[in-house]
Amino acid sequence: MNETENAAPTMLFVGGLHRSGTTLFASLMGTHPEISGFRHTGAPEDEGQHLQTVLPIDEHHGGPGRFAFAPDAYLTESSPYASVETARRLRAQWNRYWDLSKPILLEKSPPNLIRFRLLQELFPNSKFILMMRNPVSVTLSTRKWSPALSHRDLVRHWLHAHKIAFEDARSLRYFMTVRYEDLMEAPERTMESVASFLDIPNAFATTQIAPFLDGRYAAQWSAEVDRAVLDDLRDAVADRGYTL
Repeated sequence: MNETENAAPTMLFVGGLHRSGTTLFASLMGTHPEISGFRHTGAPEDEGQHLQTVLPIDEHHGGPGRFAFAPDAYLTESSPYASVETARRLRAQWNRYWDLSKPILLEKSPPNLIRFRLLQELFPNSKFILMMRNPVSVTLSTRKWSPALSHRDLVRHWLHAHKIAFEDARSLRYFMTVRYEDLMEAPERTMESVASFLDIPNAFATTQIAPFLDGRYAAQWSAEVDRAVLDDLRDAVADRGYTL
């Protein structure tokens, strides 16, 4: 199934777990003169998932810290949603919020990271960016919203969601990962890589980035977490380039 596109704008989908910096990143992307994102829509965090009625939102599958574990939340080209009608309806609903004169149309929603393959099937010329952040920071931030979940629950969710995302990335034509830590430490260099990926000049307003490192979470993590409870997860986290 392919949607017919003649010189259509490139659709750019950003995904990443809640509290991974997707909102900050989408705001920065929207400063580029060739990119149109969602702004001032009234929807939570201007997320595209809340500006359509076609695909399920993360809350339908448990919300932050839970949704990636729900089998029905994982959507690929084999999903019943993979149809021309789904693509048409999504475009019709999202088009109301984009500046369609721009060559790149940005949609950001956390659950995108486990539905990139479906989105590629719906919009074949799309590009995909995964926003990734240290699981310690994601866990501690998410627990403020989902206190019933343990630290172990949330680290396991982080691992599971990223396992899906990186396995699916092998099937994507255009995919890159942006780490929150890189964006904070070296915004200009990081966005230069993003510009190269999108084949556009680096005209992002990186001066709006106020460097914020996650060191403050280290003391909280040490105080709250029994290290032994997470010992069996450490190697898997290390494989993604992070430590517990």
